[in-house]
Amino acid sequence: MKAIQVGLLGIGTVGSGTFNVLQRNQEEIKRRAGRGIEITMVADLDTARAQAAVGAGVQVVADARAVIANPDIDIVIELIGGYGIAKQLVLEAIEAGKHVVTANKALLAVHGTEIFAAAHRKGVMVAFEAAVAGGIPIIKALREGLTANRIQWLAGIINGTTNFILSEMRDKGLDFGTVLKQAQALGYAEADPTFDIEGVDAAHKVTLMSAIAFGIPVQFDKAYVEGITQLGAQDIKYAEQLGYRIKLLGIAKRRQADVAKGMADGIELRVHPSLVPAKRLIANVEGAMNAVMVHGDAVGTTLYYGKGAGSEPTASAVIADLVDITRLHTADAAQRVPHLAFQPDAMSDLRVLPMSEVVTSYYLRLSVSDQPGVLAQVTGILAALGISIDAVLQREADEVGGEGATATDLIILTHDTVEGTMNQALTQMQALPTVLAPIVRIRKEELV
Repeated sequence: MKAIQVGLLGIGTVGSGTFNVLQRNQEEIKRRAGRGIEITMVADLDTARAQAAVGAGVQVVADARAVIANPDIDIVIELIGGYGIAKQLVLEAIEAGKHVVTANKALLAVHGTEIFAAAHRKGVMVAFEAAVAGGIPIIKALREGLTANRIQWLAGIINGTTNFILSEMRDKGLDFGTVLKQAQALGYAEADPTFDIEGVDAAHKVTLMSAIAFGIPVQFDKAYVEGITQLGAQDIKYAEQLGYRIKLLGIAKRRQADVAKGMADGIELRVHPSLVPAKRLIANVEGAMNAVMVHGDAVGTTLYYGKGAGSEPTASAVIADLVDITRLHTADAAQRVPHLAFQPDAMSDLRVLPMSEVVTSYYLRLSVSDQPGVLAQVTGILAALGISIDAVLQREADEVGGEGATATDLIILTHDTVEGTMNQALTQMQALPTVLAPIVRIRKEELV
């Protein structure tokens, strides 16, 4: 049988990895797919570099549209990235009747609804395993492996840069700025690391996972996004003393209505630093590694762990998509797995909840005057708002500021409460004359 012909748009780190792995494991892949898969055309602005990467047997062009226009190309791999030209090229490839494989989580998180609708109309596939968690097959697990389950929640360490930074801060007691510079020197962080450290990259990924898990449209604009730039080394140290580790988590959770508490059905979609019990496996995911926990009603809690980035780990996911498309290339479009797991006419209109309606528990650190009555003032405010305290840790002033210090740290862990209520409590506590600095609030996730 004639090999499937693939056109590659962009041959950077992931593109070259995809080409190399496909070449190296060609026979094994052919045995799995039932026919050969060959990259026969590459588009890259640096044609000389691209030609050197793929050799003389592959046609290299500067114009990506030449790949899309080639009638012999069955599948287009988009590895350009970003929202701009990549969106145009993906939509043009779909319109030309080409299947698309992409690692572009930003594009799909923002424009996925439009792209998937276009693909559905044309009867082609858009595969994106490589867009979330690199080599970890989390999209396939959510879309197919867990299809019998009503998924209740998922939580993931899905950005290797931030996990490396937090691991180094915990292990070495260094502050954020120092470790960020180390991460950049080692190549874990970009020269402009904003998307990573501000949580945007993780939010793109959890947005895609939430759509597949719950059968809702892709809604990145409704995600709550908070990064790690404000975390202090002392908070990581205190969390450790309390039996927790701080991780940047992408969280999507189904919430059932509770009439007694005035809470409606909805989906929580959020990215922020979280205290996670140190005994959880995910709390022990270190360095640049990724992990995703998924809880389904039938299977319980499952964990997926591996390399979330890199040339060949990401290429592994790209090629898995190529194999899937190759197997289903001639199948009736109606019999293929839907892009977002649920049939397009059966998507849910469940509301994505604003952060003020989210229910979780909290770690609070208050820098307070070292004098009698302060703890009573603070706990009185929490009690008046119905916020229950789980634990309190009060440091001696000389432990925090040295001998003769007049301020100390008060650490409070709370039970579950509504974020809006906690916001009220923080406003009232911050107004106390005995509270000497902005209060640190980090959400806490037990993940059970």
